[in-house]
Amino acid sequence: MNIVFHLAKCSSCQNILKEVQWPYAMQDIRIQKISLEQIEHMASLAGSYEALFSRRAIKYKSMGLKHKTLSEDDYKTLILEEDTFLKRPVFIIDDSIFIGSSKKTVEQLKMKLGE
Repeated sequence: MNIVFHLAKCSSCQNILKEVQWPYAMQDIRIQKISLEQIEHMASLAGSYEALFSRRAIKYKSMGLKHKTLSEDDYKTLILEEDTFLKRPVFIIDDSIFIGSSKKTVEQLKMKLGE
């Protein structure tokens, strides 16, 4: 499965998609929610649900999650319930996953794409 999970209105996602030549499927997670199968696949590649979780989401603070100890099941449930909890964008190429918008991640993605 070669796909990117993103939000169309996320400027970071859009900037990265402009920067790389992405020839594969794209899923706007606001329009087409992440399925249980997809999140489980992402977590298996990433090593945990926590690795996919964004602590930058506005709801992270407003829900008081900063002061709670979250389990892997909590991370999974929160991502499935609220799309902004997914650290975006998430690119999957074969058995490789690239999570988030850090410069290092984008450079690794470009290398994988042969750019």
